[in-house]
Amino acid sequence: MGTTGRASDEQSDDELDERTRKDSSATETLGSVLRLLLVPGVTGAALAALVVGAILERVPLLLAGGGALVLLILLALLGGRRQAARRKPPVTRTALARIEDLRATSGEMADVPVKFRLTVAPEPEDGRPAYRVKISQQINLVDIPAYRPRGIAVVEYRPDEPWEVRIVTRPTPEWSRRAEEAEIDSAPESTLVKDPDDGGGAWCLLGLLALLAGAALVVLLFRAELFTSEDGGTGASPKPSSTTSSSRTFTVSTTVSGPSSSMLALGRMRETATRLEARAGTSDVTAITIEAGRMEIRGDSARPPGGTVHLQLLPYELFPALVGEARTTLGVRDPTSWRIDVTPGTGTGPRVRVTVTGAEGTAHLDADATARIVDRRPVGQTADSG
Repeated sequence: MGTTGRASDEQSDDELDERTRKDSSATETLGSVLRLLLVPGVTGAALAALVVGAILERVPLLLAGGGALVLLILLALLGGRRQAARRKPPVTRTALARIEDLRATSGEMADVPVKFRLTVAPEPEDGRPAYRVKISQQINLVDIPAYRPRGIAVVEYRPDEPWEVRIVTRPTPEWSRRAEEAEIDSAPESTLVKDPDDGGGAWCLLGLLALLAGAALVVLLFRAELFTSEDGGTGASPKPSSTTSSSRTFTVSTTVSGPSSSMLALGRMRETATRLEARAGTSDVTAITIEAGRMEIRGDSARPPGGTVHLQLLPYELFPALVGEARTTLGVRDPTSWRIDVTPGTGTGPRVRVTVTGAEGTAHLDADATARIVDRRPVGQTADSG
């Protein structure tokens, strides 16, 4: 009775250990899959952040992408050191194996790669039945005749990874004698063991997809600025310019998008004007129109310098204050849009007109070339279209 009880307890402990090993293996597999998806995904997002940050000239995005890459590299180095510290030297066993089949591939060196199909017969004390395995090993041309189908070879294998088998080309005299005297039956095909990493192509494809998904996510987040970018700098998208050769006039415009791409952002107006100047090939224009997400310049090459506006001489840095003044002091409580029109003046320099529109109507104020307000037209007053 006591013996039966102890046997039952031992069987229960074995079953518990087996379940624990299975749970641990499942957890390890799940962790590996998560790492396989997370690491490439973050890497792709970091690389895309570097590229997008460089295109849009976003320093925070560049820092985020670079920081993520540095962190991944540090984690990889730390993980590699920890694994190397925990890794134990592999334990190998010597055994005999029946050569089921072999095939040498072409080679131009003394050692030729040979593909073997073996039946490995572990020693009885190893407690493992015979099994089949496929391996590939470099064999010297001189030694190839010693290996033939149904022959016996001395091999080394790893009990924990039985697919890791290596033919011992120079066995000890004792093992050579045993190989000459041994007879090993072929193991069934069902006992064939394979390296689970042989499916690495699928894992690599999955990792590549995760890498692309991470990069695509970053690109999608900034698609509005990327795909409306004139040359990758300001999020500006050029509209086709029109040129009439007979009158020698031109119109060049560009639009911006995104919450951080408003023309009221510091430096955005001057930067956009510089880009339009480069496209137009001249800094002397006859009119400039600036809106929240758009800038347009018009010109006539036949106009004398006195009848034009020089793009680089305007006080763009003061224009946002003029817009704020117009939106708050001209009787438009909730402006829905604003516009700045710059045209040549009459001897006193360019005229700057800021127009705001809301539910109450339209109002505007005029300023000179130094952004000094010279006239106001609140809602309800007749505006001089001058």
